[in-house]
Amino acid sequence: MNTDHCLLEREGHTLVVTLNRPEAKNALSGGMLAGMYRAWRMLDEDPDLRVAILTGRGDVFCAGADLKAMGGGGERDEELDELMAEVPDLHWQALLRANRPMKPIIAAVEGFAVAGGTEILQGTDIRVAGEGAIFGVTEAKRGLFPLGGSSVRLRRQIPYTLAAEILLTARHVTAEEALAYGLVGRIVPAGQALAEAKKIAEVICDNGPVSIRALMKMLREIDESYSETDALAKEIEIGGPVFATKDAREGPRAFKEKRKPDFKGE
Repeated sequence: MNTDHCLLEREGHTLVVTLNRPEAKNALSGGMLAGMYRAWRMLDEDPDLRVAILTGRGDVFCAGADLKAMGGGGERDEELDELMAEVPDLHWQALLRANRPMKPIIAAVEGFAVAGGTEILQGTDIRVAGEGAIFGVTEAKRGLFPLGGSSVRLRRQIPYTLAAEILLTARHVTAEEALAYGLVGRIVPAGQALAEAKKIAEVICDNGPVSIRALMKMLREIDESYSETDALAKEIEIGGPVFATKDAREGPRAFKEKRKPDFKGE
């Protein structure tokens, strides 16, 4: 299991997660899955980390599963098997299908983000794409099925008819289309996605950590299955206690004193 396939780097309060298999278009490997799993659990458990950025090394974000390895019946990865014996759904956690962190994840996409690449994308919160990025859920073209969550999430994140077209035709989607559909939030010049993601992360890290935690709890747990009345009640339940925190006192005080807030996450 090559642990170098997923690189983790701390930059202040930000965890940068880099898919590092450019020679294989950052196709998923056992080491990559294990690295992403560890990254998301680190993000959740370390109080000093406030946001993560997921990106790919080179000119590709992620080309999904390694079809060459799948087609060749490669050898079992004993290290990965041992890890999955301890965490059976490790691969789903790695791909943000299950147990998503309760902190924001920003995707910085350059080049191809197809199949598993677009599936991972749907588990992130803020998405920045270089203008040459390409998306697509292409499993049907190979006689496969997108088990990373796209058959459920995509239709909830973009209009149904567009989701159906992407899934059933397995066609590629340009960055401009992805922006128009709402699959990504912004496009930047090619090569600038990571830099832009870091700017967004810096803004989030400057905001109140208690506020961000409460907002993420709402975003993660309170979806369209709730009635508006029930969702608004949950908003009071989750958001109300924020006003009793030290951060909630520091924010208005800093505004009055015309200085940057010194939030402690308390």
